[in-house]
Amino acid sequence: MHSSFLMVLGIALAAALASPAGGMLAIWLRPTSLLLSITVGLAGGVLLGTFAFEMMPRALELASMPLAAGGFILGLGLVYLLDLYVNRWQLAGPEADQRDRVGRAHRRRKPRGSDTSVLAGGTSVEELIEGLTIGVGAALEPSTAFIVGLAIFIDNLSEAMSIGELVISEGGPGAKRRTFMWTSLIGVSLFASAMIGWFLMRNIPETLQGTLFAIGAGGMFYLTITDLVPEAEAHQFQQSAALAIGAGFLTVMVLSNLM
Repeated sequence: MHSSFLMVLGIALAAALASPAGGMLAIWLRPTSLLLSITVGLAGGVLLGTFAFEMMPRALELASMPLAAGGFILGLGLVYLLDLYVNRWQLAGPEADQRDRVGRAHRRRKPRGSDTSVLAGGTSVEELIEGLTIGVGAALEPSTAFIVGLAIFIDNLSEAMSIGELVISEGGPGAKRRTFMWTSLIGVSLFASAMIGWFLMRNIPETLQGTLFAIGAGGMFYLTITDLVPEAEAHQFQQSAALAIGAGFLTVMVLSNLM
C-alpha cells in the first residue's frame, strides 16, 4: 500500500507540475509554431492512444457495455455543456456557415471570460476527471495509472504552452503572473482530484470504477478533438501535426502491450 501511494503521488505530482512548467516555457522561450504543432500534436496522439488502448478497454473489463458507453457519453457531454455555457450556448468553427451569426451573438453577449479563461477553465474541469482516473487507476492496475499519467503529463505541458501563447497574444501587463495563475489552477485541480480518487474512491465497486474510467475517457476525448487536434493543425508545417499525432498514438500502443 505504501509503495502504491508513493507511485500515485509521484504520477500526480509530475502531471500537476507539468502545467505551470509548460506555461513558463511559453513565456520564457516563445516556442515556434512548428514546436507547438509537434508538442500539441504529440499530446493529442498520446491521449487518443490512451482512450483506445487503456481507458476504454479497462472500462469494458470492469463495467458492462451499456455502462461504459453511457459513461463515455456522460463525460463527453459534461465538458461539452461547460463549453456551451462559457460561450453563451453559441459555438461555430471558423469556416462554419453559422460563424457570422455566432459572432453577432457574442458581440451582443460576450462569452463568460477571455479565450485564456475559457481554455484554462475547461482544462481545469477536465483535470478533475483525469485526476480521479489516476487515483482510481493506481488502485486497480499500476501500469494503467502510469500510462494515463504519462498522457496527462504530455497533455498538460502542451496545453499550458498554448495558454501561455494566448496570454501573450491578449497583451496587457502581468503576463507571467496570469500564466502562472491559470496553469497552477490546472495543476492543483489534477493533484487534488488524484488524491481524492486514491483515498476515497479506490474501494468503490468495480462497476463504478469502470464507469469512472469511461467518464474520464469521454471528457478527455472531447477536449482532444475540439482543442488539441485543431490547435496542432493550425500550427502545422508540412503535416508536422499529423506526424506527431501518429507518433503519440503508436507510443501508447507499444507501451500498453509492453506493460
